[in-house]
Amino acid sequence: MGKIRINVAANTSPVGDRPATPQQPELNEEDSSKDVFFAQVAELAEAMIARHGQDFAVGVLVLAAKFIAEGKPLISRASGGAETVKAVKP
Repeated sequence: MGKIRINVAANTSPVGDRPATPQQPELNEEDSSKDVFFAQVAELAEAMIARHGQDFAVGVLVLAAKFIAEGKPLISRASGGAETVKAVKP
């Protein structure tokens, strides 16, 4: 295997010794949408932790990931209406 060289340029700022903050690239529509979903998941996880603890939140998220990976439905939609959503039992 060959060696990998990484050159890191000094990040200097005209203001004192503080490094310049890297500029965030503009997000496209898809990335913006993903950020919104990630924020929603984060808020939900924090609410689960506050109400039922970290172990519960981790368990729920792992179980949801397992269902997604296996192509199983996460919820059951009776009559197709969002008002009648109920959790699917494993």
